[in-house]
Amino acid sequence: MDRPKTRVIAKSNAQFQKAVKRLPLGVASTFRYWGDERTIYVHHGKGGRTWDIDGNCYVDYRLGYGPAILGYADDRVDAAARKGMDVGGVFALSTERELIVADRIAKMVPAAELVRFSNSGTEAVMAALRLARAYTGRDSYLLVEGGYHGLFDAAMWMANVDGWDKNSNDDPEVVAYSKGIPQTLKSLVHVVPNNSMQRLEDTFKQHGHTLAAMLIEPIQGNCCSIMASVEYVKYARELCDKYGVLLIIDEVKSGFRVGKGGIQGLYGVKPDITTFAKAVANGYPIAIVAGSEKVMRTFKYGGAAHGGTYTAHSVSLAAAEECLRILDETPALETLANYGEKLKVGLSEILNRRGIVHSYTGHPSMFGLFFAERPPGNYREWKKSDYSFYDTMAYHLHDLGIICEPDSREPWFMCEAHGLEASCLTDTLKAVEQAVDMTLEQLEAEKSA
Repeated sequence: MDRPKTRVIAKSNAQFQKAVKRLPLGVASTFRYWGDERTIYVHHGKGGRTWDIDGNCYVDYRLGYGPAILGYADDRVDAAARKGMDVGGVFALSTERELIVADRIAKMVPAAELVRFSNSGTEAVMAALRLARAYTGRDSYLLVEGGYHGLFDAAMWMANVDGWDKNSNDDPEVVAYSKGIPQTLKSLVHVVPNNSMQRLEDTFKQHGHTLAAMLIEPIQGNCCSIMASVEYVKYARELCDKYGVLLIIDEVKSGFRVGKGGIQGLYGVKPDITTFAKAVANGYPIAIVAGSEKVMRTFKYGGAAHGGTYTAHSVSLAAAEECLRILDETPALETLANYGEKLKVGLSEILNRRGIVHSYTGHPSMFGLFFAERPPGNYREWKKSDYSFYDTMAYHLHDLGIICEPDSREPWFMCEAHGLEASCLTDTLKAVEQAVDMTLEQLEAEKSA
């Protein structure tokens, strides 16, 4: 096999050595650290591609974990954002554009009867959980294993599958996945496996009358894009109604990406509260808390507190107005989903020629690649699976000019620009073919060593 040209990231490595003296791990977010000699620093992005400070060009399937749904530096959205600058930023007062954007969201998502703005997905989910507690007068809540709802104490709990006997009758222990999480919060959180109707029913029978909310990502944006079945989500809706629990559908990643009405629109399930963030403004910082009028009116003096200095910033609002218009009124979502389907077909042709068993999870706009005949149906199955092939291949892809998350739990994200630039697909498939062969060689060598 002809070896591809070796990627050089000397400038990124030098930048890391300088940055690590001032920034923990040399970065502003822990997940941007890929190792002392593999962490890259971006020079700029355009369309579906990113360039690092060494001049290397990558077809980018991380897209900032999904926000750049149209592509980086989209001319239409950036022009709108510049007009938003003329408004002046923030005033601790409201502007007319808040209602314009809220009306667009309500048009696209029937469950979004009333809307409030936040700055990040984490903030939105924090507000949603606080709202549910205020409305119900209850403190406890239910999470689904493998779901991710942001970096705040109440959400950072997981099933500890390491060392767990999957043949036992006991569930894995619930543990915090970060240091610094108060253990006193553990008594408030309950965790159930995805797609287990029986465990869901059992948990509601035991704890339903104490729960304020059930939080669920029907498509798990941080766990290989594993999808809850329609039946599971509809049963969750039924149980929430029965026990007076609010259903919060977290669409921080799937919202305005898998469809105009999000995953809830595809499933035909109406939540009490929804959260959106990533794709709302093509990368400008904004998030949404939306829901039924009777619940959302709890945001009031004497009710649930909600606010933020930078909430509904004029630049982000202007970008959101234009981005949502494009998603609602143009074929952008169809374009990027079609590209995802073509990419999966191309990947399968490469893998099938080599007899490599594989499958996909999720939606074509944000899918997971899994090296087994059947994709996992929940976090437990993923955790107990062999993902060594993917993890090895991901690093080779980086060297070959393809950015994907080196952790196999993160989906591949598509953008409209991918579908509008034919070379994105050809460049990707050429690199994947080389990376697969390099991975086969490396794993065979490690096996023989």
